[in-house]
Amino acid sequence: MELLRTICQIPAPSGHEAPLTEFVLRYVEEHQAGWTTQPTILAGEEFQDCIILIFGAPRTAVFAHLDNIGFTVRYNRQLVRIGGPVAETGYRLVGRDSQGNIECTLVVDEQTGALSYDFHRDIDRGTELTFYCDFRETDTTVQSCYLDNRLGVWNALRLCETLEHGAVVFSCWEEHGGGSVAYLAKHLYETYGVRQALISDITWVTEGVRPGKGVAISLRDSLIPRRSYVERIRRIAEAAGVPHQLEVEGSGGSDAKELQHGAQPWDWCFIGAPEDNVHSPDEIVDKRDITSMLALYQVLLREL
Repeated sequence: MELLRTICQIPAPSGHEAPLTEFVLRYVEEHQAGWTTQPTILAGEEFQDCIILIFGAPRTAVFAHLDNIGFTVRYNRQLVRIGGPVAETGYRLVGRDSQGNIECTLVVDEQTGALSYDFHRDIDRGTELTFYCDFRETDTTVQSCYLDNRLGVWNALRLCETLEHGAVVFSCWEEHGGGSVAYLAKHLYETYGVRQALISDITWVTEGVRPGKGVAISLRDSLIPRRSYVERIRRIAEAAGVPHQLEVEGSGGSDAKELQHGAQPWDWCFIGAPEDNVHSPDEIVDKRDITSMLALYQVLLREL
């Protein structure tokens, strides 16, 4: 869990993913010698702050978004949401502007719901503020801000250790409308002929998806994937004996939105561990679900 702790502590709000991008690139360079297959690394201005790792002859791509929710400083101490963070008065926020490091407090107006910050000075407009990271680990759980989607990134990086054939994609802007997956998917399809995807992201604990019962295979959210592809995944999961549960939701979305709305014929399925306290500083995930998530991805990348 030390890798997860490290990446949870790196702020990367939508639009400013570069610090986490740089960490992932360093991590790959430092660890790839010990992996089963050394990947081709696609990164740089052509891909903005995104990264594609190509292993062998890829058939399937794993998408994990780098960015997290947060807040942007506006005028007169006002804050604007980045994505959909939970907002409660008293939450600790951190950031950095031209005058130095910031640790301030979120304030929510009880009558209007307007957001502002409490700090001893004005913060530069345009500064991003993110939740203070208090990473807590027990024998059975991990709890922190930004497990969505640092846990998806962790899963993708751990998958790289044994991956022989596949593409691992680290995308940007997912929490605030997307925008990167369209060009990443186009490149993968046109260059490598890849057109099936798994979405390495984190879902919700609900009345039908419970912590500790295994990774969730989503049958639908606000979009509906192609049933024949999802059924292949279910059969592989069942044959492998990996603990899993089926999710059915009518809302929510992920990087899959850009795949389904794109010009190429992509199949996709969202597969992720469920978390409670979604989009708050206290997101919590059962370790058993983390274990089954990685195990299922390892099986699927071999067999799909």
